Amino acid sequence: MATRRLTMAQALVQALAAQMTEIDGQAVPLFAGVWAIFGHGNVAGMGEALHEAGDALPTYRGHNEQSMALAAIGYAKTMRRRRMMACTSSIGPGATNMVTAAAVAHVNRLPVLFLPGDVFAGRRPDPVLQQVESFGDGTVSANDCFRPVSRYFDRISRPEQLLTALPRVLAVLTDPAECGPVTLALCQDTQAEAFDYPESFFAPRVWHIRRPPPDARELDDAIRLLRDAKAPLLIAGGGVHYSDATTALAAFAAAHGIPVAETQAGKSALAHYHKLNLGSIGVSGSSAANRAAAEADVVLAVGTRLGDFATGSWSLFANPDRQIIGLNVQPFDAGKHFAHSLVADARTGLEALTQGLAAHRAPAAWTAFAQSGIADWRADVAKVTAPTNAELPSDAQVIGAVQRASSADTILVAAAGGLPGELHKLWMASRPGGYHLEYGFSCMGYEIAGAIGAKMATPERDVVVMLGDGSWLMMNSEIATSVMLGLKLTVVLLDNGGFGCINRLQIASGGASFNNLLATARHTALPQFDFAAQARGLGAIGITVAGVAELEAALAAAKSAERTTVIVLATDPGPSTEAGGHWWDVGIPEVSSRAEVRAARTGYEAARAAQRLGD
Repeated sequence: MATRRLTMAQALVQALAAQMTEIDGQAVPLFAGVWAIFGHGNVAGMGEALHEAGDALPTYRGHNEQSMALAAIGYAKTMRRRRMMACTSSIGPGATNMVTAAAVAHVNRLPVLFLPGDVFAGRRPDPVLQQVESFGDGTVSANDCFRPVSRYFDRISRPEQLLTALPRVLAVLTDPAECGPVTLALCQDTQAEAFDYPESFFAPRVWHIRRPPPDARELDDAIRLLRDAKAPLLIAGGGVHYSDATTALAAFAAAHGIPVAETQAGKSALAHYHKLNLGSIGVSGSSAANRAAAEADVVLAVGTRLGDFATGSWSLFANPDRQIIGLNVQPFDAGKHFAHSLVADARTGLEALTQGLAAHRAPAAWTAFAQSGIADWRADVAKVTAPTNAELPSDAQVIGAVQRASSADTILVAAAGGLPGELHKLWMASRPGGYHLEYGFSCMGYEIAGAIGAKMATPERDVVVMLGDGSWLMMNSEIATSVMLGLKLTVVLLDNGGFGCINRLQIASGGASFNNLLATARHTALPQFDFAAQARGLGAIGITVAGVAELEAALAAAKSAERTTVIVLATDPGPSTEAGGHWWDVGIPEVSSRAEVRAARTGYEAARAAQRLGD
């Protein structure tokens, strides 16, 4: 048997470089590269192996382990899980910095390979620098923090273990149902140990999307429910994108007259101007979608986890006879809340439903009722996003300016705070993938790093980032990476003086403004930020503007700029779009000295009565 004598790190790198995937009929590398910050736990082993690999498995340097992993997540999301990246760090804080990113990938069902350095398998120098010691378990290291946020976890303490571990890793990363983050903790000494690996271990392999068809009995049940439905509604989730089912979705809606609402992850699955697109659903939903959801008797949930934002904390579906069909490749999601499971690939499932329903259409009166709310909602959107001369514009008015400056090919990236709720309602996406929100884990700091991944995946498209000053202060270092790698972004930074979204929630819950806005946090003197100067210090173009008119001029200039531009403007932390929306379950204290909290609790108890759980 032919063999290659390699270190474990060399074998891992060469095997990863041999994995391929098919994109538009062409075989391309499954792994687009490795993000790396080196330390004593990975520089000698993985560092040498990656240097030797060169362009066969490109290495990219980040400025923070969490943000480089978020860039890998942004890449995988934009590539619809067809391609992915790996991330390597040293032992200790480098590794634990990536745990938050692993949770982001886990919640969003996105593939990332984490390769943190680990303790010495031989234990001769124990405790090594940065080693976390358990008083009661000698096998524990800091990397065990990855276990609950990894789909698969393994620790490589012998070089030959790679022969069985790597096939399991690749199977999880490429499985549409199990897909998510994988962690291979690499013991430092093992990375450098040699072994005679069989040549077959490095044979190129092309991975294809598995598209499981629906079970015949589950399919018949779903078709019967849809045929009998008087008010069917389809909810499109992120799985529609990952399955490349956007065309099948549009065909299904048109063929059967069934209106569509979109979750945060599902938004842009259907073009905003499609006559059956009711817009966003749930807490940050449109009036059209939420009105239809309240009346729907059959809800076809496609590729969605049905989180509380989509369901209004399970108070949105008011029809007492409503039933749910869960079309999902993952049985865990398909059967939530006693849904009628339809376990299948989203595209395959929609095509099978279309074939089974044949010429059947939803009642014309229902389709007309659902569509009747679209014009009113679009009028509301136009009103709140219209140009303004306000000194401190609202988030919605800023969104309107960015929308007017964008093209159909623009990818809009955002994450935590108030912007996701406003963008879910108001952003008009013309093409699949044009709306890129991380709201499954709602991770502050995702925005710039995730946008780098999106730009790496689609260099031909303009990538626009919207974020608040809170997220900027939390993680802005990858601005330097975007400049270094020539990945041009347009960043719109809304400075509202703190965590404006949570401040609004605090007040709505009866609380006093406290510790969210900088002005109401403990301080001796309020800091005077110059975010534009900070951006310039990181190598970008930094501009501070006043008002919407100056913002639109700056956005136009950013299009012709040769590198990343950061545009800063002050905004009003108070208002949010009142149109649309729905109640969200946030626990209000039962006991408080504040009359406002007691009043909020009374309203909270009344709202909870509308929740429908377990039926």
